[in-house]
Amino acid sequence: MTVLVTGAGGMVGSHLIEIMKLEGIEVVGTYYKPTVDLNEISNCVNLIECDIRYPKNIERIIRQYMPEQIYHLAAQSYPTVSWEKPYETMDVNVGGTIAVFEAIKELRKTYPNYNPIVIVACSSAEYGKTLEEIEDEKVKENAQLKPLHPYGVSKVGQDLISYQYFANDNIRTIRARIFNTTGTRKKNDVTSDFTNRAIRQYCENKKNPVLTVGNIYTKRAIMDVKDLITALRSLAEKGVAGEVYNISSERVYEISQIIEIIEQQLGIHFELRVDEKLLRPTDEKIIVGDVKKLKEATGWKQQINLEQTIKEMLEYWKDKYN
Repeated sequence: MTVLVTGAGGMVGSHLIEIMKLEGIEVVGTYYKPTVDLNEISNCVNLIECDIRYPKNIERIIRQYMPEQIYHLAAQSYPTVSWEKPYETMDVNVGGTIAVFEAIKELRKTYPNYNPIVIVACSSAEYGKTLEEIEDEKVKENAQLKPLHPYGVSKVGQDLISYQYFANDNIRTIRARIFNTTGTRKKNDVTSDFTNRAIRQYCENKKNPVLTVGNIYTKRAIMDVKDLITALRSLAEKGVAGEVYNISSERVYEISQIIEIIEQQLGIHFELRVDEKLLRPTDEKIIVGDVKKLKEATGWKQQINLEQTIKEMLEYWKDKYN
């Protein structure tokens, strides 16, 4: 089996291609403007630079390798950037998704039996305002999509265009709405920011360590990247084409608990200082997805607790810092 992973220069994609390669699977990864250090990715992995905004680029790769599984992870994935670059965000996230499906359609003109499974990495950001309205409930896949920023809108577009290719062109497509996920190589989320800052303080200022924070009383379901990868691969094997599935941690943590775990593992106590720049005008009290549908379809279970994830991230940043 040959597998294609678009967006292999991101946190999730880089781990996915390495895991598959270790298992002896023939895997090809594409990257463009990577968010991880490519030097950290095993050099035995086949990586190809590809700007997915230009359809012929991805078409050449799919034609060359004819992968049986495609994990479409390539995206402009930062909501804050989407306000600054809405055109690029829509182009990459929606246009890039169209490029993948059009490449499959083009290839079928020569090979009509070509029938890959395409796992599309969508986002919990599609729910947007709905997450605030349901408050303490777990959001289900049939909830209204009310995105609150261009990134969320782009993911709704990606989600719906993917379904369209299933409905009209019979391309086996599964949409995965991914909730908060973290792990080594992650940047710009609360767990990676806290662990990174904590290691710097630990190494430089053990006597009077200070940690800058925003709102630490919101709650988030935080999932380890390895659990996410298990879910994605399970959907490729057991998911129903045309369906959409939430992938979310079932374990909810208050942000303050992340700090407590870091303190316990480093054996220090931080003075917390609120940085006004880290406070958002609106901040959902809780974000957690209902994963009953995923579990029924695949038997997936979350295996990794936040303590283990934070331990690995602290070790990662310590190695980087040294």
